[in-house]
Amino acid sequence: MIRSILFCALIALPMSALASSFAGTSAGSASGASSNSSGSSSGDDKVLLDAREDAAGFVASNGAIRGAWLEAALIQLRERDVAARDASDMALARKILAL
Repeated sequence: MIRSILFCALIALPMSALASSFAGTSAGSASGASSNSSGSSSGDDKVLLDAREDAAGFVASNGAIRGAWLEAALIQLRERDVAARDASDMALARKILAL
């Protein structure tokens, strides 16, 4: 009887530690995400900088390779800049590379 109680306690302890660790991690990232979306441009710039590698592949392949980061950056550029709405994907990819 005592062995089964000790066994259950040994199993439950690591699980509770793991759960609290997960809660702390997800809570921290949620608060970080809310501060980035509060109107600052640092989150916007990060999307564009993350898209540079995809943009390089897009330009080098003459538009054949389209990455997810590039797609997100193209959407963001077109939402923020009226002139970007009429620009081609290639022109915007080159603009991202120039950053």
